[in-house]
Amino acid sequence: MRKYGLLFVCIFITSITFAQTAEVIRLTQLQAEALFLRQNLQLLAEKMNIDAAEASIVQAKLWDNPNFSLGDVNLWSTKSQREQEQIPALFGKFAKNTEFTMELSQLIKTARKRGKLINREKVSKEIAVQEFEETLRGLKLEVRKSLQEILYLQSYQKILSHQQEALSRLVAAYKNQVAQGNIAKKDLIRLQSSQLELNGEIYEVKNNFNEQQKIIKSLLNIPPVNTVEIIEENNEVKNPDDILLPKILEEASESRPDIKIANLQIDYFDKDLIYEKSQKVPDLTFAVNYDRISAPWKDFIGFGVSFDLPFLNRNQGNIKIAQVNKEQSKYQAQQVVNTAQQEISEAYNNYSATYHLFKDIQKENISDDLDSMLDAYTRNLMSRNISMLEFIDFIEAYKTNKETLLNTRKNLYTQFEELQYTVGKEIR
Repeated sequence: MRKYGLLFVCIFITSITFAQTAEVIRLTQLQAEALFLRQNLQLLAEKMNIDAAEASIVQAKLWDNPNFSLGDVNLWSTKSQREQEQIPALFGKFAKNTEFTMELSQLIKTARKRGKLINREKVSKEIAVQEFEETLRGLKLEVRKSLQEILYLQSYQKILSHQQEALSRLVAAYKNQVAQGNIAKKDLIRLQSSQLELNGEIYEVKNNFNEQQKIIKSLLNIPPVNTVEIIEENNEVKNPDDILLPKILEEASESRPDIKIANLQIDYFDKDLIYEKSQKVPDLTFAVNYDRISAPWKDFIGFGVSFDLPFLNRNQGNIKIAQVNKEQSKYQAQQVVNTAQQEISEAYNNYSATYHLFKDIQKENISDDLDSMLDAYTRNLMSRNISMLEFIDFIEAYKTNKETLLNTRKNLYTQFEELQYTVGKEIR
């Protein structure tokens, strides 16, 4: 039985493995963004707040339900009642010898309270729309930064792999030379130390790559067993000299969702203040009632109206709160604008500095030279045309320069995305 049980477990695990076959998903940046817009769970959840705000408007438009009450019903008759005149039924045998009262009432809101509440809820919906846009803005930046990190790590892993291959060839060759007694073992140990250090860095880069995989797969809602590979494209970036700082500072007020939300908050509390002031006027309740037998008349129908007397409570506290909220929201809106302008200025200056640095590096065109020089240094070391110290110094310089090139490129695209994020729109 144990044998069959173990076989079943193995079959079960194998079926799960085949059901979740790892897959490499290759995407361009545009395809990744399209997938994000379609599948991101946080974005889909945030969008439902707009539907909820729309439902609040529908609710505000509804009238209050009428109220019906039935009272003073005698469920049995006393002996004296039976000896007296019998009470006829209303129809058939219904309500024979039964007294009761009925009342139907309807609350009527005065001072256009319903309309003012609807206006306030409409502003709430506009705020929900802008909150969705703000969430989209933040998540889009996160996606784009993660894509740039993945592109950087993909390229850096290739560089380290190239360097690892060169070192592996050298270590293998030096082992043979040491075995034949042609070279000292200290040179082999020095190469192996460099190889070990390189392997440690490859390990760290793979960990960083796995972390970025976690981030991008969560944002794109991709199964964890899959791996995302971003296809590198030669996208041109905009010259910061063609971007007018005063213009984008002005455009931010119309394009940034957080500024729109702050201005809508002023409008919301203005509508709220109007609504709270209308609460000073008491609502009216109209009623019609029917009294059977208990009144001097056999079937009495009466009409009435009721309302609160606004002597003690004229909603003073809520009106004051609404006034304070309105004034407070004005200061908060100004603060949001000030913060946004400072963010735009900082992002623009950072992007401009990185752009010019990147262009200077491109002019030197040393990336291809470094690759050819690595192969040359490897051959020269094996031919003993250069010393071990010269080779080690070069591979350290090779790795540092390659990393600087990739970092500058990554920072260029990342800072351009941060500039677009601070402006709140795509910069064309």
